[in-house]
Amino acid sequence: MSRYVALLFAVACGLAVSNIYYAQPLLDALASEFGISHASVGIVITVTQICYALGLFFLVPLGDSQNQRLLIVGMMLFTAVALIVVGFAPTIPVLFTGLAVVGMLAVVTQVLVSYASTLAAPNERGRIVGQVTSGVVIGILLARTVAGVFTDLLGWRSVYLVSAALTLLMAGALFWLLPNYRVEKPSLAYPQLLRSVLELFVQERVLRIRALLAFLIFTAFSTLWTSLLLPLSSPPLSLSHTAIGAFGLAGVVGALAAARAGRLADRGLGQRTTGIALLLLLVSWLPIRYTEFSLLALVIGIVLLDLAVQAVHVTNQSLIFTVRPEARSRLTAGYMIFYSIGSSTGSIVSTSIYAYAGWSGVCLFGAGVSALALLFWALTLRTPDIVKKE
Repeated sequence: MSRYVALLFAVACGLAVSNIYYAQPLLDALASEFGISHASVGIVITVTQICYALGLFFLVPLGDSQNQRLLIVGMMLFTAVALIVVGFAPTIPVLFTGLAVVGMLAVVTQVLVSYASTLAAPNERGRIVGQVTSGVVIGILLARTVAGVFTDLLGWRSVYLVSAALTLLMAGALFWLLPNYRVEKPSLAYPQLLRSVLELFVQERVLRIRALLAFLIFTAFSTLWTSLLLPLSSPPLSLSHTAIGAFGLAGVVGALAAARAGRLADRGLGQRTTGIALLLLLVSWLPIRYTEFSLLALVIGIVLLDLAVQAVHVTNQSLIFTVRPEARSRLTAGYMIFYSIGSSTGSIVSTSIYAYAGWSGVCLFGAGVSALALLFWALTLRTPDIVKKE
């Protein structure tokens, strides 16, 4: 796969996944516009995340039975329509309906990752997955910053309307530039396709291990990024929302650095890469703990944490894609469900802990989850890195 096509995949992934994270810095604006209480406005995030999880199970497996190029383009076109609905929403029901559809269709990112792995040659699959997945993480990290800037300049509705325009342009670019690669698809009815996602967990030990690792690392990831707003916006720091969003740039540095993890997986070093990354994840909580005393320490911790999470995530996907080449979309769906559950768990638990134990409690929880991930990896070392069969 050429670098140009890999970059197109990465940009498309970042654009698509950012749609479900724009709302986080806009909650105050949405509460004011629609008369939602601050105690209840969090439902906006919950609706989007629940529908994203539903999309992982009900839509992503279609990549194993349908033309992936047309499926990707179609999902992006419907996403653009849903974003327009959100941008012009006059009432709460219309807003929630649009956000629900946006959340469900954001799983096009996983179809893109699966399709990229199919197009890549076996000896470059890890590298390509790393490049494409970096677009996902960068999209997540920059969504908050972009949303804040556009809201300050043009209002919150402009965020979704601009995203709709960009999504339409991307759908056209993907239609014209993506190769129409055809492979033999399994003759499975839709209910069989969904059931086979569950069967893969029973049949493939590597999927079970890597999915549980995904749950743990993204619990840690979400623990930091959901609760970080709380100490940064409170005295003595009292940073603005724009300044807080800028810390996402530090995370991008770590995410870009970890893209090379896929190359190590291609060389059969996935287990070693996972162990080193999980150790870095645990260590990252030490400088993060001193956030209230040193923003430099926070930046160092963010770079380490995002480097570690991205490295494990890329390695996980590189390894599971070698298990069943004909079922990559279903493998992705099953794996990413654990990613979604981990993200939700980190968000819910971290904010609750902060209310009772402050930032020290949050960091202790994040370090505990990271230590559990490292221990789990060590206990499953007898599972060797998969030798590619293609």
